[in-house]
Amino acid sequence: MADEDRIRTFINSLDTGNAPYLDELEKEAIRTQVPIIRKDTQALMKFLMAQNRPLNILEVGCAIGFSALLMAEYSPDETRITTIEKYEKRIPVAKENFARYDSKGKIRLIEGDALEVLKELTPGYDFIFMDAAKGQYINFLPDCLRLLSEGGLLVSDNVLQDGDVFESRFAVTRRNRTIHARMREYLYELKHNEQLSTVIMTVGDGMTLSVKL
Repeated sequence: MADEDRIRTFINSLDTGNAPYLDELEKEAIRTQVPIIRKDTQALMKFLMAQNRPLNILEVGCAIGFSALLMAEYSPDETRITTIEKYEKRIPVAKENFARYDSKGKIRLIEGDALEVLKELTPGYDFIFMDAAKGQYINFLPDCLRLLSEGGLLVSDNVLQDGDVFESRFAVTRRNRTIHARMREYLYELKHNEQLSTVIMTVGDGMTLSVKL
C-alpha cells in the first residue's frame, strides 16, 4: 500500500487554492506556528459548504479566525457564523482578520469559555464545527446536540491526535492520557449515540461527520 503521507501530498498538489487572502493568512499562521485546519481539511470544508449550503453556523474554537473566514468565503451570502474563542492572545488577531476580510459581516465572535458560552446559545444551528480543546469535546457535545437542528451536521476536527487515539493508553505520554481517554470516549459516543449517524474519516488529523437524526 502506498505511503499515506505521499497520498496526501499528491492529493494536496491538485488543490486549486483558496481566495488569495486566505492563502496569505495560512502562510502567516504557518510562519507564526498558529495551528489552523490542514489543506485536505480545508478542501472538505469547502465541499461541505457547497453541498450543505448552511445558513446558521457555529464554530467552537476560533483561533485567529482562518476557518471561520474560509466558511464565510465559501458559504451563501445569507449565512451567519458564530465563533467562540477564549485564548486572549488570539482574540485580537481574529478580530483584526474579521475586520479586514469579513466584508459581508457574516461572522460574530463571542469571547469566553465554550463550556459556558454554549449554555447561553439558542438552538437552530444547521452546521457546527468543533475545533477547540480536544479534551473538552466530550463535554461540549451535550450542548452541541441541543443546539444542532434535525438534519444538521456536526463536524469535529483533529480526532485522531496524530495517531495517538488508536494506541494503548500506555503508549502515549502520561500528560496526554486524559486527552487520549476523552477523545476515545467522544468517538465512541458519536458512533453509538442514537441521535447521530457518524462517519470517522482520516482527512487531515482525523475528522468526524455526524448528522443529527
